[in-house]
Amino acid sequence: MDAILIGPAKRGDAPRLAAMSRRLVEAGLEACWTEHRIERQRVDPDSIVLVARVAGSIGGFAIMQYGDDAAHLNLLAVEPIHQRRGIGRMLVGWLEDTARGAGAFRVRLEVRDTNHAARRFYAALGYAQRGWVRGYYQAQEDALRFERDLRERDANA
Repeated sequence: MDAILIGPAKRGDAPRLAAMSRRLVEAGLEACWTEHRIERQRVDPDSIVLVARVAGSIGGFAIMQYGDDAAHLNLLAVEPIHQRRGIGRMLVGWLEDTARGAGAFRVRLEVRDTNHAARRFYAALGYAQRGWVRGYYQAQEDALRFERDLRERDANA
């Protein structure tokens, strides 16, 4: 099994990440996570674009924005060939640890109402559904809002 290396995205990663987002997250929607937007997040001091490299290529990535007391997980994607290997869990764990260190004790995110796998994934990590937003995704699909209080016992322990 190849080693999985987690770390900040590098200059030049944005095209690959944007393509992954279009294919794995934004399928059926107009792409809004463009190369330019991802690169802007990469250099934003209040955000992190995190990648998981497997055998030198990108197997998954996540984008989180940090606020004063809460962080927002904007995007998480893992290539299908690398799913069920713990990459998503590693990315979220790294981001949660960083949020704690920055003084943010809540992580919030949205998932498509129809994405049952993502809903199960976040629930298994200790995230609770906190709301529902009609038409959140380009007025085409509803979203479920999830949140996790990082001061509570770690779901990964």
